[in-house]
Amino acid sequence: MTTVVHPGDSLSGRQRLAYILILGALTALGPFTIDMYLPALPTLESDFGVSTAMIQLTLTATTIGFGLGQLVVGPWSDKVGRRMPLIAATGVHILACLAAAVAPNVELLGAARALMGVGAAAGGVVAMAMVRDLFGGRPLVRMLSRLALVNGLAPVLAPVLGSWLLLVMPWQGIFVVLAGYGLFVIVCVSLWIAETLPKARRHDAGHATVGQRYRSVLSDRVFVGIAIVGAANFTGLFSYLSASPFIFQGLYQFTPQEYGLLFAVNSIGIIIGVQSASRLTKYFGPQWILAVATIVMLVASLAIVALDQAHVGIWGVAVPLWFFIAACGFGFPCVQVLALNSHGHEAGTAASLLGALNFGAAGVFSPIVGLLGTSSAAPMGAMMAICATVSIAALWLIVRPGTVPELAH
Repeated sequence: MTTVVHPGDSLSGRQRLAYILILGALTALGPFTIDMYLPALPTLESDFGVSTAMIQLTLTATTIGFGLGQLVVGPWSDKVGRRMPLIAATGVHILACLAAAVAPNVELLGAARALMGVGAAAGGVVAMAMVRDLFGGRPLVRMLSRLALVNGLAPVLAPVLGSWLLLVMPWQGIFVVLAGYGLFVIVCVSLWIAETLPKARRHDAGHATVGQRYRSVLSDRVFVGIAIVGAANFTGLFSYLSASPFIFQGLYQFTPQEYGLLFAVNSIGIIIGVQSASRLTKYFGPQWILAVATIVMLVASLAIVALDQAHVGIWGVAVPLWFFIAACGFGFPCVQVLALNSHGHEAGTAASLLGALNFGAAGVFSPIVGLLGTSSAAPMGAMMAICATVSIAALWLIVRPGTVPELAH
């Protein structure tokens, strides 16, 4: 095993904790933006008098905006540093949240949600790039998993918080709260986040221009394959995000608060998976953990379809769904470290491509579930199974786990 020195290796335990908490808060902005209004989707459908598929398009608009925003912010942060793009993009997020709160129709709400996605994109991309600026190899896995633990609380808390907010305010209030969270992020970055990409490192030979950085990333077979794996996994997860409010609140008659609690229990599976994957990398390469996780995802999603069609009821959907989501958790840090480990010179560009493909694919394909209908869980499970199949194929045909170099200590 080789040992490689990175800037973050000299940080004290307290400094590392501060980075984890603040960068975790940054990455949480995206999940809060996406998930906090999920319990309100049936209410929006009723208030605007439109179809389920139309309301799901506001979620799609957010994810597409999130993907496009990452394509801009990532390369921009490689060129000018991390802090300025983060503050500017989050300012866009705040304004878009306020616009969504006063939107008079679903079309303008969708436009505001798209801009919210663009603004929220900076948090996830820049935080991931900052971690890569500071760490590499196995320490990068540990930091990404700890960041994911903090970030993993966001999808747990977001729909629960959204369902509670609906008890005391109309759905518009959720967007005002999100604007306040964006302001909090800007204050934290301004006061406590130092620049992790010095000017000297922004113009390394062969990595100075946008074209050179994209060429370096896209010519890496492992990165391309892992990006497809990550996008397929995230699209499967997002199929659940977009369909579950209607399945559980419509088909199974959950209240918004009961749905928020179910969502929290499911999201705990992500946290368990993320932290377990970090520990398992001591014994197995992340590509092998990913290989097992994708198979579990396929089996769980097929179980959802089979048990739903057998009319087993709520437990026939909820139990395999939990295992699918936990398997996603096992895969998240593995995808990130395999994608970023060889691209320290263009961490922002690599992170942006990874995120843009995730949210772009999810935004394009997950609404298919709404078009197929949410009167049963079978369409959701079928889409998740297709995504898992694509993920398995990309891993074994493009990445080829046996060819991936071992991580440095």
